[in-house]
Amino acid sequence: MNAADRVREDLEKASSLVTTARRLLATGTMVDLSALEGKVRQVCSTVSGMERDQGRPLAQAMEALIADLDRLADAIRERSEPLAERLGPLQSS
Repeated sequence: MNAADRVREDLEKASSLVTTARRLLATGTMVDLSALEGKVRQVCSTVSGMERDQGRPLAQAMEALIADLDRLADAIRERSEPLAERLGPLQSS
């Protein structure tokens, strides 16, 4: 398996982690994103070390993952903003 195939596989795993995280957030479950962070870090590290011609075929899959991550960020914001509104402004002692 070459580097591009490994990255493609890692991109699929990362996308699956994002989907699972969004599903858990929708049910009100707290989500540990450390596995996702590690997978994305690994993908970025591998891709940054590739020749342009090797990485070019991965662009579409990477763009899809970025869009998935953006949707996850929106879901996290939506979940945290109502909580912040319920708590009101923080008071200093």
